[in-house]
Amino acid sequence: MQPMSDAAQLRAARKDPEAFTGFYRDHAEWLDRWFRLQTGDAHAAADLTAETFAQALVSLARFRGTEPGSGTAWVFGIARNLLRGFHARRAVDTRARERLAMPLRDYGPDEYEQADGRLDAAAVAAEIEAALGGLSPDLRRTLELRAVEGLGYAEIATATGTTEASARMRVSRALRAAGARLTANDKESL
Repeated sequence: MQPMSDAAQLRAARKDPEAFTGFYRDHAEWLDRWFRLQTGDAHAAADLTAETFAQALVSLARFRGTEPGSGTAWVFGIARNLLRGFHARRAVDTRARERLAMPLRDYGPDEYEQADGRLDAAAVAAEIEAALGGLSPDLRRTLELRAVEGLGYAEIATATGTTEASARMRVSRALRAAGARLTANDKESL
């Protein structure tokens, strides 16, 4: 059996998803390479490749080609239009960045993880503040000395004018009370 031409694959894809899968397999790799050459960015190339095929799939009814090669030309036209839009957006972003005197910066994977961690911390900060706000001033101060300033129990006792045993007990009470408030807030948010 002779393989279908690109035009035949796209016409068949209107009713048979496997035909579009075949078209994608035949064209995705070279299109991705082309986008990489045009953008210099592997992530952008992958996004543009995916968007090209998504638009092709949505627009199958508009494909009119019948000759071998017309399917490739059609999908390449979609790709060129997307690339133009990509470069236009990039130019606007660059002009705005330059007006604001912001340097171009490429972030590594570790920096993305650190940013995620900061966002996670910011999200729970209000809950923690509310839980600590429910403590008496003495318990809150004792917990801050232990958890924030990292003092030992003997140092906490000296700072608060109590015994070391009392400092341990206050830290324990503060942790239990704050933990109970956080648990109650978690149950309420469910």
